[in-house]
Amino acid sequence: MNDTRSPSPTYSSENPPPPSRIPATIVTGFLGAGKTTLIRNLLQNAGGRRIALIVNEFGDIGFDGALLAERTGDGTNAPACKAEDIVELANGCICCTVADDFLPAMEALLDRDVPPDNIIIETSGLALPQPLVRAFAWPSVRNRVTVDGVVTIVDSAAVAAGKVAADEDRVAEQRAADGALDHDDPISELFEDQIRCADLIVLSKADLVDEVGLARVEATIADDRRPQARTLKATMGNLPADIVLGVRAGAEDDSHNRLSHHERAGEEDHEHDDFDSFSLDAGFSNRQEAEENVRAAMANTDVLRIKGTVRIDGKSLPLAIQAVGPRVESWFLTGAAPVKTGLVVIGLSGLDELAIRQLLTAL
Repeated sequence: MNDTRSPSPTYSSENPPPPSRIPATIVTGFLGAGKTTLIRNLLQNAGGRRIALIVNEFGDIGFDGALLAERTGDGTNAPACKAEDIVELANGCICCTVADDFLPAMEALLDRDVPPDNIIIETSGLALPQPLVRAFAWPSVRNRVTVDGVVTIVDSAAVAAGKVAADEDRVAEQRAADGALDHDDPISELFEDQIRCADLIVLSKADLVDEVGLARVEATIADDRRPQARTLKATMGNLPADIVLGVRAGAEDDSHNRLSHHERAGEEDHEHDDFDSFSLDAGFSNRQEAEENVRAAMANTDVLRIKGTVRIDGKSLPLAIQAVGPRVESWFLTGAAPVKTGLVVIGLSGLDELAIRQLLTAL
């Protein structure tokens, strides 16, 4: 009798066996570093993977999920990540709401009739990755999902300019030159903690920095970079999905080697008092005016990021806007699903909300 069974597959380094647990990728990084851009490119070049996305927003309006769904298709071209595969966690920093928000969202994804091939978790710019990695040891998920890798996005232009420094000597020099700096700077610590936890460090906006600047960035992260971590340069988030989604780190198994500042000091909590956010509804006469007003608001040194959607006179669908530094990106939404309009402004504590509101509601 002929054996009609399919032959057993042959695995090699080029053709590894499928993971027994679903791989999850944690994408972290400082506000505006380029996390959403990287993820959008991953979804557009997923190579047939079915991807679920968990997005952690900071502020009282969540937008990244809607923007990612809009930019990666409406189902007609079998997108890697459909709208129902995007889960937004808008109740605060994901590392502070692990039990209340993140774990139930993860369990719901894993309990689906057809679970995803990969899970991508975009943390807010405020999140410590260490508590999130440890959450994968939770009994209901530890046998079904693994942390394939922690990917930290570094804004090369910002770090080259000294806006965020991981080098302790450089931090000391900045503190000596500016008496307004607090001795215990949470922003610097946050940056260092995200580098310490990374398996893959992506130097984003590499096209905006010369070789001297890139060398400065690499020197800044050197002290906190784990020996096992790889560093890659990226422009507009363009990296092969097989590299970003194929790290195979099993980060939950060595979380004890990825301690944050507060964990080293024996503390469990971290403060977010260095950041403020607010939301507003805005409308403009045309796309150019919207971009100009957002760019003017971004010129305020306390504003870190503006993102969301605005109404445009004469247009039935809203204009989506993302702004970081001098870069303002906008596009008209085309999907049929209703989108709540509004902008989220994220900045340093004490930002002049009234002045920024006036700039963004000039009409």
